Amino acid sequence: MEGRRLPRRSILRRFFRREYIALYLMASPAFFYLLLFNYAPMVGMLMAFQRFDVQKGFFKSDFIGLKNFEFLFASTDSLIFTRNTVLYHIVYTSTILFMSVALALMISMLRSKRTGKVFQTIYLMPYFLSWAAVAIAVDAFLAGNGAVNQMIGSFTGEAIRTNWYLERSIWAPLLVLLKNWKEVGFSTVLYLAVISGIPTDYYEAAMIDGATKLQQARYITIPHLRLIIAITLILSMRGIMSGDFGLHFTVTKNSGFLYPITDIIDTYVYRGLVNLNNVGMTTAATVYQSTVGLVMILIVNWIVTKVDPDSSFF
Repeated sequence: MEGRRLPRRSILRRFFRREYIALYLMASPAFFYLLLFNYAPMVGMLMAFQRFDVQKGFFKSDFIGLKNFEFLFASTDSLIFTRNTVLYHIVYTSTILFMSVALALMISMLRSKRTGKVFQTIYLMPYFLSWAAVAIAVDAFLAGNGAVNQMIGSFTGEAIRTNWYLERSIWAPLLVLLKNWKEVGFSTVLYLAVISGIPTDYYEAAMIDGATKLQQARYITIPHLRLIIAITLILSMRGIMSGDFGLHFTVTKNSGFLYPITDIIDTYVYRGLVNLNNVGMTTAATVYQSTVGLVMILIVNWIVTKVDPDSSFF
């Protein structure tokens, strides 16, 4: 006998039972937040295919097809900011992951829990600083009469007035260092939370068998972190075409001389919006970033599924 379709009234009753009302009420703030700030703004994607005119609005502006995308990538700088965006994201993700896991393992191995909490607090504090505050501190070090020049001068015995904002060689490692300094502490908290949930029986059994701290980390702790590491990597791929605007714009003081090293798609689009007032191009860049991010999430999740199905995101 073929399965019968339930009447529409029966379907509604299944979803709107009295015992579900409390759950729906608790979920409603998150639902309306997503609807208002995530889904409603998607109407603005129309501007990526229009010559947007404020007076005409979304639905009456002239449709120009893919010309905004052509304008975005027709520039001779498109290869530079695309390369920088992708490479910086890969380096940031890999270094923060490695440093966070290593730091979480070291803190978890401390005998004194109070000492571990002190270190955890110290490493977490930079995360709450804005890039504007960090930029002021960096400028105090790299200015002509800053701490770096004074330190070098104290060793050489000469007055040093190097303008470090005109030295391209230092900025790639400096940006990676600042990114890790600011965000490793927050990621460490995530991994420490997972480590704290590992049953102590595993470690006690390993100690009875004579396992060292490194062996316990290798055969117990790291395998338990496998799932959260995989999810972190999958989610990080959504931003492979998005950069840290605050870091690359504010800390570098938007120095034009540093564009070949520090320019990313976010800073390029910002300059296009400010200087050219091209809303269509900026929207096209956002659509491009989101599309590439979605594709990368699907690809990385598929790879993780093939390697370890239990660690995949979906």
